[in-house]
Amino acid sequence: MKCVNGSGVTEFILLGLTTDRNTQLMLFVVFLTIYMATLAGNVLLIVTVKTDNRLHSSMYLFLANLSFMDVCYTSIIVPRMLADFVTNRKSISLMGCLIQIYFYLFLGESECILLAFMAYDRYVAICNPLRYNIIMNMIACARMIIFAWMTGCAISSADIYVTYRLKYRGTNIIDHFFCEAPSLMQLSCSDVSANKVLLLAGGALLLILPMILILCSYIQIIVCIIRIRSGGSKSFSTCFSHLIVVVLFYGTAMFTYMRPRHSVTDAADKLVSVFYTIITPMLNPLIYSLRNKDVQRAMGRIGRIGR
Repeated sequence: MKCVNGSGVTEFILLGLTTDRNTQLMLFVVFLTIYMATLAGNVLLIVTVKTDNRLHSSMYLFLANLSFMDVCYTSIIVPRMLADFVTNRKSISLMGCLIQIYFYLFLGESECILLAFMAYDRYVAICNPLRYNIIMNMIACARMIIFAWMTGCAISSADIYVTYRLKYRGTNIIDHFFCEAPSLMQLSCSDVSANKVLLLAGGALLLILPMILILCSYIQIIVCIIRIRSGGSKSFSTCFSHLIVVVLFYGTAMFTYMRPRHSVTDAADKLVSVFYTIITPMLNPLIYSLRNKDVQRAMGRIGRIGR
């Protein structure tokens, strides 16, 4: 589409998940419940790790950072979506849209890297336990976390720069429940080839590579468990639950960012986006942390102190 003369688009209309009023009210209740559960689980874990000295180790520092990312990540999207369910005006300014895209990409990309480091942490703990405290000391852990945050910041800054330079004319309707870079690109009358290249390169670096590293780590863990044959069923259960969440998060994100845009309907796009923006932040504390015996005991101690 060619750019035409006239003032550019200054705001967008988000169509959301559905236009049916009754369905919107039902989804408001569903996603409000999910959001509250996400906040409760992640904030509870952060407070538990911070207040209990027994959890001041690299593994729990990773988990607390993951929970903090998930709280921020889901809060960039869900409150706005909930407001759109109960209001008639569903507009968002161009600058508001760009801000949402930046922080969503920043936090999501940082989490992709952090999850890979967490898988490596589990690999060292299970397959090389005698050297765990040497390899995964607090300094090394802090460096990995800083690297995840800084890499996410750098790549998302590049993403938002090329998105900011796009021009928009004509339609301003986004058939989505939040501002997502691929959906915004579809409305642009500018050349988006640089945006597509950056999305593919970012997907290879932040989705494919970390997922390969995670799968390799868990394969080594499973092999090690088979050799040890101690606590096998519980360890296998933990590994598979981690892998399910990992595949759900990375798989759905790759579906959105690393495929031809014309290959799937907008309805499918929105459904897939729900999984990696809303569902996995709720599942992460349940899968990674709240089933952990040490975390459960720490929560019990905090509960007794509170009484």
